[in-house]
Amino acid sequence: MCFRILCTVVCFLISSGAAALAAESCTFCHRIERSGIHRELPCLSCHLDESRTLADPASATHGASGCVPCHRGYGRLFGQAMATRAPERSFAARSWGTTDPRFFVKTCDGCHLKGCTDCHGKSGHALRKPTDRDCLICHRGYFVGTDYLGLAPREENLRYQRGPAPYGEPMLKMLPDVHAERGMGCSACHSMKSLAAGEKSSRSCRDCHLPDPKIIEHGIASHLEKLECASCHAAWSPQEYGTWFLRLVDSPSREEYDLRTGDREWVKSVYLKKQDLPPLGLNRAGRVSPIRPEFIAYLTDIRHDRPVGQENRLLAAEWKAYAPHTIRRGTPFCDACHDDPRRFLLERAEDRIFQLREEGMGLNSFWDRSGQNVRNGAFLPPQRYRAMTVRSPAYKKGYVKKWHQFVNRVDASSAP
Repeated sequence: MCFRILCTVVCFLISSGAAALAAESCTFCHRIERSGIHRELPCLSCHLDESRTLADPASATHGASGCVPCHRGYGRLFGQAMATRAPERSFAARSWGTTDPRFFVKTCDGCHLKGCTDCHGKSGHALRKPTDRDCLICHRGYFVGTDYLGLAPREENLRYQRGPAPYGEPMLKMLPDVHAERGMGCSACHSMKSLAAGEKSSRSCRDCHLPDPKIIEHGIASHLEKLECASCHAAWSPQEYGTWFLRLVDSPSREEYDLRTGDREWVKSVYLKKQDLPPLGLNRAGRVSPIRPEFIAYLTDIRHDRPVGQENRLLAAEWKAYAPHTIRRGTPFCDACHDDPRRFLLERAEDRIFQLREEGMGLNSFWDRSGQNVRNGAFLPPQRYRAMTVRSPAYKKGYVKKWHQFVNRVDASSAP
């Protein structure tokens, strides 16, 4: 009998110990206040194991292994461009990186997805849904994002660095996107599921807007078949022509520059910034689309305060087809496409203002396609542009109707 009692007691103690081990003891030591949407969850729901605790369960390094068991599929975000920044890394490697293989890490590595908390509240113990501001911490300046709110990057020179500085850099106040004016946030068109799938957006323009054939531009079949909506409806586009980096090595004068990196080596400058109608080319789908430089890259290597090799060396001249987030209801006049060769990088020599060859910059003009390319599309073929300039009877009729619209102040676009 005594032996049975002893065995029962031992079994009870073992089972009690196992239960105690199974229960969480995290809060005995970690006095952490939790808030947000996960505040009621046990610690091990995210940190996985008490004996081998995952310190940062939302980190991309671990594939967000504390998050993806519940939020399935979102781990794919860390293989997409937001996390890898593969296009930017590739460009840096074949341009400025030819001089310094660590150029990207030194100057460009601040904005990429490092974990779920980058967007969901910064702290894993105070998680929340992302806000537009979370998006614009990275999607700002010359990269699509802040243009949605009507903010354009200012010139690099310190004399222009004035006025409001949202998201850490001075901005010009421009016309915002009509969707921003109506209160639509980033997630209205960019769902997390679409981003995890590597898609640019979860909605296209025509998911919400049906072109009204009564509108002159919408009544032209080739417009609807061959143009992206932004080709006509982008009110403006931030453009950066001639992106310079000076590399200062063992040069006392570097103290005079606003250097970008901790090791005080690289300084950035830009030849010209513009905020007007975007140039046009072809995207991967073969449709006419806004394009812009990304980048026309120059380098001057300076050692002991003296240039090494060629100054202002052209390393790359690449353009990108993209979608400006500056959509408005109205459109430019017909001549903005049908009589503007410069907009298609077919600038006539007699129309050039900037004499780049004479300045040793390796190009005839920023708006002459010679020596340049569109990395995710192509420039519009010259013969196609010449066909656009033909003043057919249909073109003349539409041109007159467009003028009547201005005279009579008729709305120039379709209703939402």
